Amino acid sequence: MKFDAQNALSRRLRLIADIDAEDEAAVRALPVTHREVDDGVDIVTEGETVRQCCILIDGFTCRYRHTLEGKRQIIAFHVPGDIPDLHSLHINQMDHSFAAMTRCRIGFVPHEAVWSLCLKRPNVAAALWLETLIDGAIFREWIVGLGRLSGASRTAHLLCELAMRIRSVGLAPDNVYRLPLTQNELADALGLTVVTVNRVLRDFKLAGLIDRSRSRLEIKDWNRLAELGEFDPKYLHFRSPIATTGIARQ
Repeated sequence: MKFDAQNALSRRLRLIADIDAEDEAAVRALPVTHREVDDGVDIVTEGETVRQCCILIDGFTCRYRHTLEGKRQIIAFHVPGDIPDLHSLHINQMDHSFAAMTRCRIGFVPHEAVWSLCLKRPNVAAALWLETLIDGAIFREWIVGLGRLSGASRTAHLLCELAMRIRSVGLAPDNVYRLPLTQNELADALGLTVVTVNRVLRDFKLAGLIDRSRSRLEIKDWNRLAELGEFDPKYLHFRSPIATTGIARQ
């Protein structure tokens, strides 16, 4: 399923906020420049001065930073409809990088247009503010996982989170979704070694929790995986059960 940037954004905002038809029309009227970005290419680089916001239309992206030794820490993943750099409205110079993990379609909206939309449509302004707060909630969840959960638990949590976020935009039927991440990339997000990630995924498969083939991942036992990962979707702040209906109960 593919969307243009305006429709992807409208769908995302409806998941978390109460916006009306006029609000949606205003979102769809945003001036957007579309661009295809290849796998592995930085969309925005740390230190860059930013004058526009990005809307992910199709594909999979991440935000990351490097240590002085050159080690990468992935700090967020993004799915279609997300606005990974909404904070750039207030912080113009990026303090991290934002990259495509697959071939992506990105919509770019000038900051001036977003500010104008916020001034004219307060419901949209509130929804965008909520979007940044949810981004912070996801960060907090990841911090707790990195600091207090075992490698297996934080891996389970991440797989559940991505399944629910991808399902919310209609891209994960029957708990099956595309997970185009290498074990190196998972390790960079989870704070684990590649060897540990390999072992954890193998153990999950042997235990009947998941099945993974290349970039396809199926959660075969949602309840057990969610329990292992201490996963509670409240921090995603979906405003209705629409995003979570159909999660397999086995």
